[in-house]
Amino acid sequence: MSTMHAVRAHSRGGPEQLVYEEAPRPEPGPGEVLVAVKAASMTPRELTWPETWTHSSDGTGPERTPIIPSHEFSGVVAACGAGVESPAVGEAVYGLIPFTRDGAAAEYVVLPAAVVAAKPATVDHDHAAALPLAALSAWQALVDHADLQEGQHVLVQGGAGGVGNYVVQLAASLGARVSATAAAADLEFVQDLGAEQAIDYARDRFEDHVRDLDVVVDLVGGATQSRSWSVLKPGGILVSLATPPDEQEAARHGVRGVYFIVEPERNTLGSIAELVDHGHLRPVLDRVLPLTETRSGYEALEMGKRRGKIVIHVAD
Repeated sequence: MSTMHAVRAHSRGGPEQLVYEEAPRPEPGPGEVLVAVKAASMTPRELTWPETWTHSSDGTGPERTPIIPSHEFSGVVAACGAGVESPAVGEAVYGLIPFTRDGAAAEYVVLPAAVVAAKPATVDHDHAAALPLAALSAWQALVDHADLQEGQHVLVQGGAGGVGNYVVQLAASLGARVSATAAAADLEFVQDLGAEQAIDYARDRFEDHVRDLDVVVDLVGGATQSRSWSVLKPGGILVSLATPPDEQEAARHGVRGVYFIVEPERNTLGSIAELVDHGHLRPVLDRVLPLTETRSGYEALEMGKRRGKIVIHVAD
């Protein structure tokens, strides 16, 4: 059996369970591709998700340990399973791996060909790997759920974060007016991404700065979400990736609340790649680490503030 280097966890837990080791190299089955990973990206709380450790989205069923984390990747197709006509061997691709499968903190990963898209041509693999989950989340929040229209006003709660920075950029590229909350040190950064108004969440109440909003994208949850109802106009929508909104509160304010979990989607990844290649969307990296230091990257995710994604550089 062929082997590869990978970062794996043999039992449930946090970053302390992750070990860099030799592991079996997977082989693509029907409808699958084997990708030689060039870069991968990690997501906060990924190691707490039930689907990280089992074969089902609700966490039921037998454990599938050892697991490999990091579900965003960029790389090159190394082999195709039966029935795969696209992508072709040698093609540079990127994508989001379904959460019930092993991730890309490894030299190779197998995933369904149907969720793989051509990598943006104008950025390297490290930057491409920072896109899939975060940019897909932004697209699905603004386009699929909020149906954001040109000229509408959107508030991004947490505009400097790994997902928030893409929500700000995408909303601006769609012609919306964008306001965003952020820490004081990130206000200029958020404005540079396309926000007309950046609000220091520690010093100012966003309710004093925005009202009659068409859309709120909530990446924070808790009290921030509860306070967000009052700034929406009647018929507006709060889209949350943090916690499910209170339906009774939504009804009381005459608005809608939506919660969703991002899903892999090939066509949308193609649209995102076009936005990147035309200069309308830029990947934001907090830091790049070698595969051997993946564990320290997950430790950093638990220690607070970052600007953009933590990326694992797997191979040149």
